[in-house]
Amino acid sequence: MNSVLTQIQPAASRLHQEEDEFANSDPAAWGSMGGFGNLARNGAIQGMSIPRVQDPTAFLDMHTDNMSSNPEAKIKIAHGTTTLAFKFKGGVIVAVDSRATAGSYVASGTVKKVIEINKFLLGTMAGGAADCQYWETYLGMQCRLYELRNKERISVAAASKILSNIVYQYKGMGLSMGTMVCGWDKTGPCIFYVDDDGQRLKGDLFSVGSGSTFAYGVLDQGYRWDLTDEEAQELGRRSIVAAGHRDAYSGNTVNLYHVRENGWEFINNYDVNELWYEYEIKKKADREAAAPAASPMAVEA
Repeated sequence: MNSVLTQIQPAASRLHQEEDEFANSDPAAWGSMGGFGNLARNGAIQGMSIPRVQDPTAFLDMHTDNMSSNPEAKIKIAHGTTTLAFKFKGGVIVAVDSRATAGSYVASGTVKKVIEINKFLLGTMAGGAADCQYWETYLGMQCRLYELRNKERISVAAASKILSNIVYQYKGMGLSMGTMVCGWDKTGPCIFYVDDDGQRLKGDLFSVGSGSTFAYGVLDQGYRWDLTDEEAQELGRRSIVAAGHRDAYSGNTVNLYHVRENGWEFINNYDVNELWYEYEIKKKADREAAAPAASPMAVEA
């Protein structure tokens, strides 16, 4: 009996020592500060804050206009954004604005609407920020698991299909998503559009959001396959600036990414207002340079 105790006691003491170190570790490495949301130290969900009403779902249905049965709902949840992506010979350009709105209220001007899924994949956010961010972050986990299982990088088509299959299971349940999954794989540059109904489309050029009609006007005028890298980046900037100036739900800044064969690169963040006035000054100078010089009027004696 004593021999058994002598074998158990060292292991037990080591376990207590590990638990003490675990308890005294920096709390900033866990929880929301560590990027783990509402997870406890042991990986369990600690809980989630909900409205202090008897039935939160019925409350939201009564007081908001999002899929509501109440036509006089006071809280107007209007979604607005401008995101775009297009393929060209040099890869994929992804450009987005950074404004988040709740009806006529500008909730934030610094939203990051590009989700970096992995080094070769990017996702864009349009619709409900929480839905897009949650499911595209989850997609990143699934892509990593695919790599570990198959010992190769996931294709853009497969990644977009995973996201499409996930959101299709929630069809009709109120998800608000209009995303683009962009990247480079064995087939070259690829873009897929995926929305909250599970619809999945492959294409060369997409723009999603309330300002997309303004962005398409610039894109359709300037897009061609043989753009240089600089021309393509400028086209992405100009398109978002046009939408940010004309659409009240888009604006603040432009975040620009370029996806190449060796992965994506964040180009820069640009202020929409500064770019707009810069473009206006340049257009005015071009018009004045193109105008014929006024000839002096002949004066008869």
